[in-house]
Amino acid sequence: MELTFNQIMFIIISGVIILFSVLTVTSKRILRAATFLLFVLVATAGLYFMLNYQFLAAVQLTLYAGGIVVLIIFSILLTSHISQKFEEVSISKKIFAALAVILGMVLCIITILQYEYSATTIAAEELNMKIIGRSLLGYGREGYALPFEVISVLLLAAMVGAIVVAKKVKK
Repeated sequence: MELTFNQIMFIIISGVIILFSVLTVTSKRILRAATFLLFVLVATAGLYFMLNYQFLAAVQLTLYAGGIVVLIIFSILLTSHISQKFEEVSISKKIFAALAVILGMVLCIITILQYEYSATTIAAEELNMKIIGRSLLGYGREGYALPFEVISVLLLAAMVGAIVVAKKVKK
């Protein structure tokens, strides 16, 4: 079996996402965890580019990789916790985390395998800038204004969460 270029790139990008995801949640240093998260988000944008979802990839890069992670890193640097290490996790928490991961993986695999994928013969529609502009500003079924508002609240929550995590504890 000979792999195509797209399959090889998918395997590489998926491996990068899995590796840096594990490093993100297992790193003891908060700044390294934020940097590993940045690599995960950039690699996810690479998957979107492979699927020809350029708009979604651009949103991934600008909003998540360029916005949320930068805010997390700035809040860590501004609160001078660059070398902070997380405390050791107890064995019971590790067991429950492993069970949650296995349960989530089984649920995802069952859901993917039960879905019936079907090919379509419908051609893609031609888009112009007016249609894209109306979609970006619309609140209707195919509008993007409401999701962007939700994302802005997510960005604010991520910024507040990053500040709380990186906040200096006074003794």
